[in-house]
Amino acid sequence: MLPLFFVFCLAHDIFYLYVCYMKNLTKKLVRIQGSLKAPKNQRNNFGNYNYRSCEDILEAVKPLLAKEELLLTITDSIAPEPLFVNAVAEITDGVDKIQVRAQAGINLNRKGMDVAQCYGASSSYARKYALNGLFLIDDTKDADATNNHSNTSKNASTAVLEPNKDWLEDKGDKFDKAKQAIKEKGFTITDIRKKYKVSKKVEKLLLT
Repeated sequence: MLPLFFVFCLAHDIFYLYVCYMKNLTKKLVRIQGSLKAPKNQRNNFGNYNYRSCEDILEAVKPLLAKEELLLTITDSIAPEPLFVNAVAEITDGVDKIQVRAQAGINLNRKGMDVAQCYGASSSYARKYALNGLFLIDDTKDADATNNHSNTSKNASTAVLEPNKDWLEDKGDKFDKAKQAIKEKGFTITDIRKKYKVSKKVEKLLLT
């Protein structure tokens, strides 16, 4: 049996090494947080604002991770009730790790999106905010952080009569782009109304 004093010293050394390794990982993460510049490369033409996606953050952080010799992984899991995506962003030096989690609800009834697209959109959203938490990226002032892509307000079924907006015609280039945005990019009628006044007739055509 090992002497109690020896066991105490061994435990102390192990704890000290653990703290040093964690301190080393933390220092590296702090350096990345201070250096990371994630540009807003995406454009919401209907809301007239720029925003950053999960892919934008990953492209910006890759060189910093390589410099610090750290590994970043992102994993998803699905919670059934209520239905949402739980994303985990984990950074590790091969010994220790730091994790940040974020969640996003899944709306399977979004117009113009199939089931796979609904899951994919929510996954990207959750992953983005997990990365935001890990790398201290503040999106609270972005229009993307306060938009209402998945919710339809009470006034969404009626035309919003604002003098600075044009009526969206039932044909033409503007109509085609609006319909494409709904079908392929997950936009809603609410998003379209941010840029145009939309009649009930045009709304029906957009959604068919």
